[in-house]
Amino acid sequence: MTIPHAHGPAYLGVERSILGRPWRARLDGFGEAIALSLSQAHGVDDLTARIIAGRGVNAASAAQYLDPTLRALMPDPSCLRDMDAAVTRLADAIQESQSVAIFGDYDVDGACSGALLVDYWRAAGAPEPLLHIPDRIFEGYGPNVEAIRTLAGQGATVLVTVDCGTTSHAALAEARAQGMDAIVLDHHQAPIELPEGIVVNPNRQDDLSGQGGLCAAGVVFLALVALTRELRRREWWTPARPPPDLLAELDLVALATVADVAPLTGLNRAFVVKGLQVMQGRGRVGLSALIQAARLEGPVRASHLGFALGPRINAGGRIGDASLGARLLTLSDPAEAARLAMELDRLNADRRVIETRTLEEAIALAEVELTTTNRPGCLVVAGENWHPGVVGLIASRLKERFNLPSFAIAFNGEKGTSSGRSLGGVDIGRAVRRCVELGLVEKGGGHAMAAGVTLNRAQLDGFRSFMNDNLIEGVEATLAHDALVIDGAVSGRGVNHDLLRRLEKAGPFGQGNPEPVFVLPEQRLVDAMKVGETHLRARLRSADGASTEAMAFRAVGTPLGETLTRGRGDLFHVAVRISPNYFRGIERPQCVIVDLARAT
Repeated sequence: MTIPHAHGPAYLGVERSILGRPWRARLDGFGEAIALSLSQAHGVDDLTARIIAGRGVNAASAAQYLDPTLRALMPDPSCLRDMDAAVTRLADAIQESQSVAIFGDYDVDGACSGALLVDYWRAAGAPEPLLHIPDRIFEGYGPNVEAIRTLAGQGATVLVTVDCGTTSHAALAEARAQGMDAIVLDHHQAPIELPEGIVVNPNRQDDLSGQGGLCAAGVVFLALVALTRELRRREWWTPARPPPDLLAELDLVALATVADVAPLTGLNRAFVVKGLQVMQGRGRVGLSALIQAARLEGPVRASHLGFALGPRINAGGRIGDASLGARLLTLSDPAEAARLAMELDRLNADRRVIETRTLEEAIALAEVELTTTNRPGCLVVAGENWHPGVVGLIASRLKERFNLPSFAIAFNGEKGTSSGRSLGGVDIGRAVRRCVELGLVEKGGGHAMAAGVTLNRAQLDGFRSFMNDNLIEGVEATLAHDALVIDGAVSGRGVNHDLLRRLEKAGPFGQGNPEPVFVLPEQRLVDAMKVGETHLRARLRSADGASTEAMAFRAVGTPLGETLTRGRGDLFHVAVRISPNYFRGIERPQCVIVDLARAT
């Protein structure tokens, strides 16, 4: 699916908004014609037709978009390089009751991937696998030699790494030395030379499957489909031991896909649509407990996965016990699940406090850094004794605030641990891999939108210079086309439940399938008040007297927030995203302000 690029005249004449961007309509004349054909051929309303036409959908693909199915979109898993070899070895392990160790990353994708394998092993009647999630601070990312030796000492003969392992040459060589066969199920960018073992990764340079957008849980799901098929061929399944219902596992695949910011197109979109349907049944004890701990009301939506459930699962890996999330997802005891869910909720609250304190310092450092160059290609800020568990979040906030690829580095002594986040169209994963090849950092990896490195203090200036020099052209090209893309205009009275139903029909939205942006034209700013420490709530009134409330999240201290605070009584065009919000069991539309332009 190709999303059209906005071009043509400025929307409502806005060439420079409060945030410095022109506004452009998503649909040109050709796109308008496609929207009309969608409306006529499929009977969808005009707004829905315009939204999905703006996301690359035409009359031929509309049915599949509106009702994505695995049957239509899922490839034969054997198309992934070395998948058949991996499945053969896993089937042998199940049939022969061998001890299997699962080594997962400490994020949501790693937790979900590990839980998928644990669920499957239990259903297959195999011995309970050993599940190891490394400690972020003491072990770092990916397999390490000491953990491998420990797992081997516990009797494991097969090592399966999930969401990691593609660049772990030393650790996988140790696995071989310890007598373990290693299987990697990963999705991160890969070097030409792979480590010892069987590496299944759609982003291998010699993989031609075309499935590079999958997260690790998506790769694991395909492996389990192939494993079920292989075990059926071997007549492993019996009436007393039926094959597991893999469709019931799509809640984990959906959670990982959204939380890992994988593109919500094609197969991934089907994973999320079907996974959300599974999640509504609250059949997974751990997820049900987490939903309750997060105080979510109404149906679970894709945004909940990214902004409520995902952060809580991540909280254990960031500032607590890294294994909490994966353990929660595999529990069958409601009482234990409730206890772990509340612990993760508490850790998430602690994480927010740490993040807020660190972000203030990081923003100040970034502003100083920006004064030293006229052509910034990448922000690289470093702090003493920052908590390593929040550097990814800090990088994300810096990227949002300054509209630049950003790395945040936590130094503890001479060693620094960092995470980076990028803009669409600027591949930081490739740049990090090149840094590793040149010896500019100790280790690193990732993908286009997110990456991380480990470096020593003496390498900081070289890393900063390399990233700035190598990303500047991509950043300038991206920013040259940095317009706010508008899907349409709605009136204040048009923000209603009917609009929510139409948006639901066109969703879910996320990376690669952007959430629609609408404009409320010519709104009088009646008031703006602070909510919490960083948010603002604005009250708007249109010429026909309709009153609308809108939130501006994390706007305090930003140009958007300053304009709202000082602009009472002024007339604005207000760009918003609209989604359902539940309060005390009642659903209401919520407008979230993403930009403003003065109406003249």
